Amino acid sequence: MSPGADAYLGGRIALTQAPDGYRAGLDAALLAAAVDLAPGAQAMEFGCGAGAALLSTAVLNPGAVLTGVERDPAALGLAQRNVALNRLGQRVSLIEADALSWRPDGPLDAVFFNPPFFDDAGALRAPKPGKTGAWMNEAGLPAWIDAGLKRLKEGGVITLIHRADALGAVLGALQGRAGDVAIKPVHPRQDVAAKRIIVAARKVSRAPLRVLPGLVLHPGAGSGFTAEADALLKGEARLALHA
Repeated sequence: MSPGADAYLGGRIALTQAPDGYRAGLDAALLAAAVDLAPGAQAMEFGCGAGAALLSTAVLNPGAVLTGVERDPAALGLAQRNVALNRLGQRVSLIEADALSWRPDGPLDAVFFNPPFFDDAGALRAPKPGKTGAWMNEAGLPAWIDAGLKRLKEGGVITLIHRADALGAVLGALQGRAGDVAIKPVHPRQDVAAKRIIVAARKVSRAPLRVLPGLVLHPGAGSGFTAEADALLKGEARLALHA
């Protein structure tokens, strides 16, 4: 492990992160576990930050080619360092741009993202200025989904993780434009309402929506992870949202 780098995805990735900025947690690993890419597939992450989800997805899909788009120069610098640190430069490229306006050369097989969870700066204040960009989204979630769908080829898959109470906004943005919607609730503990949802949808598909069995992160009285969650966070298991 490189000095100053954190072990991520069960030690499969060395991740350099900003000490006072946003730091990768469970969401990036769960998002990566839900992205299933065929060999040769072209995929993009919007707002890749330091690269936790991007690099995790690359490690879990060794035949795919990935691009991370990030508008924050400081975060992009960390991502560039992490791509080199993990020797993934042949399959992972980075672009400094606003992902909602930048367009790839051609349509993609997959787009995925862990967008900022809030769009009202008056409702929540990030604890430190370095985290504001990761927490606050002035464009709004529907704009992220709209941009993702526009960059996909027909049959391409959009995957995201978000707050559970944003499900209505997610489905509204997908309505009439994508089908085969798979929803994976993520519960802190058994019998506790889901706090997160992972959603994957296929562009132009007419297949019906499916609500999958929920993922439980922690055992009832313990502070550790359930066996299923632990395997996902270590990169030893995947979330099969689409058969």
